[in-house]
Amino acid sequence: MTNDPKRLAHDPLNSATWPVPADHFLTPAGSFFTRSHAPTPRIDRDTWRLEVTGLVDRTASFTFEELVGSFPRHEVTATMVCAGLRRDEFLSIGPLPGELPWGPEPASNGHWAGVRLRDVLQRVGVGSSAKYVEFIGLDRVERHGDIFGFGGSIDLEKALRSEVLLASELNGEPLPPDHGFPLRSVVPGWIGARSVKWLGRIVLSEEPSRNYFQTKAYRFQRTTNPNDIRDVTSGFALCELPLNAVILAPTRDEVVPAGPVAVRGWAMGSAGRQLKSIEVSPNAGRDWHPARIAAAPSEWSWTFWDAEFDLAPGPHILAARASDCSGATQQAAVGDMWNVKGYSNNAWHHIPVRAE
Repeated sequence: MTNDPKRLAHDPLNSATWPVPADHFLTPAGSFFTRSHAPTPRIDRDTWRLEVTGLVDRTASFTFEELVGSFPRHEVTATMVCAGLRRDEFLSIGPLPGELPWGPEPASNGHWAGVRLRDVLQRVGVGSSAKYVEFIGLDRVERHGDIFGFGGSIDLEKALRSEVLLASELNGEPLPPDHGFPLRSVVPGWIGARSVKWLGRIVLSEEPSRNYFQTKAYRFQRTTNPNDIRDVTSGFALCELPLNAVILAPTRDEVVPAGPVAVRGWAMGSAGRQLKSIEVSPNAGRDWHPARIAAAPSEWSWTFWDAEFDLAPGPHILAARASDCSGATQQAAVGDMWNVKGYSNNAWHHIPVRAE
């Protein structure tokens, strides 16, 4: 088993290091998955500004030094998960045109530092009619002839929670360019698309963002539009991450020695909720056994788990499932989770292996 970068695209960069090593509870910056929709912009921190506008009492423009020097520093350990996690499993049902065929790779856990979004919003004053906070990046995305910065919004209630950061550091170091230097939003418990990189503007409004990636992508829709098979405008915008349990090792189609085989993985409750149980099966879900669960230092980070099975020579299908304190459980079949763009797959995770 090797830990090699998997690159689905180079420009823009979309890659991840897989599988996750057993000792990487925090993902090193060089191994962190990258999901981008445009080339990484080159930004001079000395001339960079963060504009805060919209339904605020006082519009503001912060330099980097003003931002990090004017507000208390805050840290949070949080797992970033792409909405396309495990999309490749949907391909057994049918094609997903134009979508990256991610497997379980686009999830990484980081220790983020910066300032609380709510501290900045309190400084500028939140207008009485404001309901949403929009983030707009400084990258240059092109879609259908338009060029704009990647963006999306979260509701004001989430924005005012203490875990939501304007982050300038990852794992104790300045953000790498591919991960949003000099500043990005970090919205723990929500899909990675709402943690906007290369942040340049924050806009408060009465309505959700009209950005392409809020209105025409990152939306869950079960019914295909026959006139446009990629259209998801009638679906709902994705926000909270669903409950999930992912097998890290063995990997798909790996040949393992017959006899005792260690199975390990990660799990997270829906929107950061506490896990109730993690179960693992050596035979595609006919029999289930409780996994050992490692303690997680943060409600917003993944939890590692492990189990061991005695596998006889031949093919086997391992499976994992979890439940959390909200009562959420995982669907058994991937077909029950199918949607037009292949988002939010949290069916039982199945891994075929062969013991020899």
